Amino acid sequence: MTDSYTARQYGDRAQDYVASAVHSQGSDLDRIERLVAGKGLRRVLDLGCGGGHVTYRLAPHVEEVVPCDITASMLDAVAHEAARQDLNNVATVQAPAEELPFDAGTFDAVFCRFTTHHWSDALAGLREARRVLTSAGMALFIDVTAPSSALLDSWLQSMELLRDISHVRDYSSAEWTACLGQAGFVLKAFQTHRLHMDFASWVARTKTPIEQAVAIRSLQQTAPEAVKRYFEIEADGSFMIDVGSFQVAPL
Repeated sequence: MTDSYTARQYGDRAQDYVASAVHSQGSDLDRIERLVAGKGLRRVLDLGCGGGHVTYRLAPHVEEVVPCDITASMLDAVAHEAARQDLNNVATVQAPAEELPFDAGTFDAVFCRFTTHHWSDALAGLREARRVLTSAGMALFIDVTAPSSALLDSWLQSMELLRDISHVRDYSSAEWTACLGQAGFVLKAFQTHRLHMDFASWVARTKTPIEQAVAIRSLQQTAPEAVKRYFEIEADGSFMIDVGSFQVAPL
């Protein structure tokens, strides 16, 4: 297994992500469940599974769910939680998104939620997702999306990186669409919504060092008014972000 910077950063955070309200709730999880319920899907992939919340929603509706992540402790936590919920069709696999250890056409569906911004090579990961998907399969990618404005984009990436040094990039909707096309997908549906980030739990979840949390607050407090308005920055540092959902099919 190739050593991973992200895996090292998340090694001691697994239980925080299993318990995270932001990750365990949301209309996007309801949508995922609706996409698979009653479809008779055989094997599906939860790519970059993190705390496993997609897996827990998928498992009652499919024959097998494979939660895949680069971080071993995340997978241990997911396996433990799946067992606690009596989900017996969950089989964890450790691997980076860019090098999946599966044959081509292995999965009827691929789901990927709040993880692409950690990938060292997003296009390579998307191409791997396409490779392991059946020709008639479906995929859904959900992640924070960056504003198209260069100013707003810079401030978002700066806050993200200070909070979590394994952050690579939140991509804009245009960047997502281009990469999905290059990876061999066609976009079937796109949705976006705003998500409230409580500052205290946001930095606690990643165990952000105090000096970096202070730096984020300093950035927020000195930000241009356009930045404060767009992200709806509150007195305690809480703010709003954009989340995009990209439902795709193989070309």
